[in-house]
Amino acid sequence: EQKQRGSPNQCFLPTTMLSSCARRTRGIITTKRLPSQSIKNNHTIKLYFSSNTSNLQETVNAAPPPPPQNNDNNTTTTTTTHFGYQNVPISEKESKVREVFESVAESYDVMNDLMSGGLHRVWKDELCRMTGLAATSRALRSSYLGTSSNNLDFKILDVAGGTGDVAFRFIDAMNCVERAKSSGVDNLSVTVCDINTEMLRVGERRARERFGSDIIDSSQSLSFRQGNAQCLPFDDGTFDLYTIAFGLRNVTDVDAALRDAYRVLKPGGRYLCLEFSNVDNALLKQVYDAYSFHVIPTIGQVVAGDSKSYQYLVESIRKFGTQEQLKGRMVEAGFENVGYTNMTGGIVAVHEGWKPL
Repeated sequence: EQKQRGSPNQCFLPTTMLSSCARRTRGIITTKRLPSQSIKNNHTIKLYFSSNTSNLQETVNAAPPPPPQNNDNNTTTTTTTHFGYQNVPISEKESKVREVFESVAESYDVMNDLMSGGLHRVWKDELCRMTGLAATSRALRSSYLGTSSNNLDFKILDVAGGTGDVAFRFIDAMNCVERAKSSGVDNLSVTVCDINTEMLRVGERRARERFGSDIIDSSQSLSFRQGNAQCLPFDDGTFDLYTIAFGLRNVTDVDAALRDAYRVLKPGGRYLCLEFSNVDNALLKQVYDAYSFHVIPTIGQVVAGDSKSYQYLVESIRKFGTQEQLKGRMVEAGFENVGYTNMTGGIVAVHEGWKPL
């Protein structure tokens, strides 16, 4: 199926400009809204693979190992949580996840290419398109011309984005490198927040190599900050846009992370989460599971010398939950107009929601 494209002129403006427009206007200038009145089940479907599966094998001999049985169904215990298919004390998961990403930091983006056949780039490009940042930044920068006071800003927080792969797309979309050639601090900025210092180190080094140091040291369009998604080191109502790509499933307490995302967003702010999700096609799921469990760990061993970390990453996807479950958790955290967009048959999904004005 062809990807459904929105208008290239669509954008959404910072909440400082939204306050006088209220909800009606916000629905007009956003890239996409998913009102339940117009979209059944409040979600849309996008496929980057053909829906015709006749050319796939009817059976896949290498089946993935089933997750271990858990007699309490993850509902009666308050002292353990999952780390892949293992049950570990809650107090230990954070350090175990940190060890995984310290191990794979240098080769993480290369591994993503190999694991997804380059599709992770398509998914992240689509996430960036959904933000509407290109049009938003043009509108804001045009509004600054001829004014002595640029009091409108637009702040983005990219959580679990240590290596900068998503943040760099935002920087390009907002033309921040060209802006860095001028004096003064840029009103448009991206803050990358990650719990892992090694991932942040790799990200900042890559940023300086790619964009130069002015974008970090002078215009401050891009910054890197260590922090935990469950208790972010930022004041209430700081950011216009919060994004997290392939990181939410690694958080010890997902609901706490959603609540803190809500806290740091400004009223009218937008939340976008790109995450592996639930495949709804039985044949595609069979092929995908076989590839995940029997190929990806092997690639990890060959490329990064570390199969266990990638085995965890595969298992963590299966333990994360479905699209509808995450949607419900976002609603519980307080977000409104919550919806999701499936990509590649549900291998990944983008969930979005808004903090009420």
